[in-house]
Amino acid sequence: MVNESPDVPPSRRPGRRVRPTRRGRLVLIIGAVLVLAAGAAVLVPLLTTEPKTEQPRTLVIPEGWRASQVYAAADKALGEPAGTTEKAVATADLPLPAEAKGNPEGYLFPATYPVTSGTTPESLLRYMVDTAVSRFGADHITAGAQRNNVTVYQTVTIAAIVQAEADSASDMGKVARVIHNRLDRGMPLQMDSTLNYALNRSTLDTTTGDTKMDSPYNSYVHEGLPPTPIGNPGEQAMAAAIGPTPGPWLYFVTVAPGDTRFTDDYAEQRRNVAEFNNNRRGAGHG
Repeated sequence: MVNESPDVPPSRRPGRRVRPTRRGRLVLIIGAVLVLAAGAAVLVPLLTTEPKTEQPRTLVIPEGWRASQVYAAADKALGEPAGTTEKAVATADLPLPAEAKGNPEGYLFPATYPVTSGTTPESLLRYMVDTAVSRFGADHITAGAQRNNVTVYQTVTIAAIVQAEADSASDMGKVARVIHNRLDRGMPLQMDSTLNYALNRSTLDTTTGDTKMDSPYNSYVHEGLPPTPIGNPGEQAMAAAIGPTPGPWLYFVTVAPGDTRFTDDYAEQRRNVAEFNNNRRGAGHG
C-alpha cells in the first residue's frame, strides 16, 4: 500500500496502517496459491538423465515466493538438510546479471519442476535461473525496460513489488504505474512489501515504527528501488512492469478484497485508508 505523502512527517502518520498484500495472503492461503501456481506455472523438463522408469516428484514454486522460501522447499523436495540449497548458490555458477552481484533473488523462476533422486541443489538452481534469464531476456522485455528508462534487472525488481502488492492480476498494471510515477517524480515508493522483506515476514500490519527502520529496503525512507528484487515474480507481473496501465496514480490501498482504489489525490487516499482501517476494526483486526 502507498499510504503517505513523502512530504508528511512521520509524526502525522497513523499509528498503524495496514493492507492485505499479496505476500501476506500467500502465507494465509498457501494451499490455494499452490493450486493457482501449478495451473499457471511452466512445467520444465527433467533436470537429470536418470532412467525414465523413475517417477519424478513435483516441486511447485509459486509466483512471488522469496529466495528463502524457494531454498527451503528445494531442500525438502530433494531430501537435503535445511540450508543446503542456499549454500549451493555460491558454487552453482548461476548465469545472473552483473547487477545481481551473485544474489539470485528475482531469478528463481516460478514454475512446476519435476525432480528425481539424481537432481542436485546446484542443477535445480541453475535450471531456475536459466529459465528466468531466458524469459526475462526476451526482446519485448528488453525493449520495455528501455522504454521505461530502467534496466531489465530493475524491471524484475519492479515486477517483484507488483507481485507482492497487487490484490489481483487485474490490478498489476495500475500498481506498476504507481511505482513508475513515483520513481519519475523522485518520490519514495513507500511500499509495505519492501518492509516485510527487510523484516523477513509476511504480515498484514505495518506500524509507524516499521517505517523508521534502518534498512536499504525501507522504501519509506530511501528513494528509488530497493537494492534487489523482494521476491520472484511471474510473467504477468513482468508484463505489468514493462507495460504499466496509463494513469496519473500515486497512491493505492485495498479497502476490501477486490476493492483496490487508486488515486493521485492525497486527501482522497487518506479517506480510503481511513475506510480500510475502519473495515479492519469492524472485522476484529485492530
